[in-house]
Parts: sequence; C-alpha cells; structure tokens
Amino acid sequence: MKTKDIKILLVDDEPDILEIVSYNLSSEGYEVFTAKNGVEGVAKAKKKTPHLIILDVMMPEMDGIEACEIIRSTPGLENTIITFLTARGEDYSQVAGFDAGADDYITKPIKPKVLVSKVKALLRRLKEEKADVEDIVKVGNIVINREEYKIVNNGEEIVLPRKEFELLSLLTSKPNKVFKREVILDKVWGNEVVVGGRTIDVHIRKLREKIGDDHFKTVKGVGYKFVL
Repeated sequence: MKTKDIKILLVDDEPDILEIVSYNLSSEGYEVFTAKNGVEGVAKAKKKTPHLIILDVMMPEMDGIEACEIIRSTPGLENTIITFLTARGEDYSQVAGFDAGADDYITKPIKPKVLVSKVKALLRRLKEEKADVEDIVKVGNIVINREEYKIVNNGEEIVLPRKEFELLSLLTSKPNKVFKREVILDKVWGNEVVVGGRTIDVHIRKLREKIGDDHFKTVKGVGYKFVL
C-alpha cells in the first residue's frame, strides 16, 4: 500500500496539536483527517474508515476511552490501528485504554519527527499482519476470517475488538499448545507496548464470555491455551 493511500484520523481538542501533527503527517504523504472531540472523531471514523486513528484521552463531550470503545465495536473498523496521544500525567489511564481496544500509547510532548517514526512503526505492524497468513481458518465450530476481522461461533457472527481478535487468532493457530505470557505479549502487543499480565487476563476473560469458558485454559505461572 502506497503512503498516499493510507488514511490517518487525528482526534484532539487542542488546535495547535491538530495543526502541527496533521502538517507533519501530511508532509509524509499520508491523507490526514482531524476531529476536535470524541463525538466528532467517532463520526469521522465511521465515514472515512482510516487505517490509523490517533486519539487524545481527555476531550470534551466524549473522552478518548469511550470513543475508542465505540470505534472498536463498529463493523468495518475492527482492523483499524488505534493509538492514544496523551499527556504524561494521564499514565493512570493506560490500562483502561488497552482494555478499550487501543494498540499503543504515544506520550506528549513529542517531537514531530519522533511522532512520524512512531506512526510508521504502527503502520508496519498492520502490513506485517496481512502478510503470509491464511485468510479464513476453521477451528471446531469457530470460523476466523482474518481479512475481515470476523468471528463466527456456532453460526453466530461475533464482533471482537482488535486485540481480542488477535489473541484468539494466536491461541487457535495451534489448539492445545500452551502460549507463554511473554509470547502472547510479543505476538499480540508487540515490543513497542509495555503492558502487564493483567491486560492479558482481562482479554482472556472477555473471550471466555463471548466464545465460551471451556475453550480457554489457564496454565498457572505459564500462560494460556485454546482447547476444542
């Protein structure tokens, strides 16, 4: 995919941030859209279907966490990369952000060149996920469509947030294999994101609720496995 074909949505209530960041990303050749609050950001995400969304956390009308949750549950936006652009004092919200479906955090203040590099790294992740993978996989009664980010369980279509989908896809790639926590962190979250074991546990709990508790087994002190 060429740079000019990549769409990025920037959502922030600070006009200076919108201007500076959009200018630097546009200078790299990306197609950039902006929104000044969460409500406007959700509407524009549904209309433009961006490849990457950069969300501020603290915004009027609707904060970034709520906006992220809505975007993640919207059909057609399951494979959109979402990263928060947040002030250092908002570190407390990182767990909430990841639970809402975010892929990464970028901390303010950040130099424009560093931000552009982070964006390029995030977009490379999207390309890597699309390469050399079978689009449709059937495991028991579960059908996983990696191209469309869709899950069908016993004939019922289920919409999963991005990280839940990737975690399920990883575990079902080798049923009955125990995936260690460090492997899950590396494969699903990547080396750029620092998350704790609790984040994995939260995502497993959500998958148990949606797919079925019997499919996910905890190997204490090691990790998780998917069983048929």
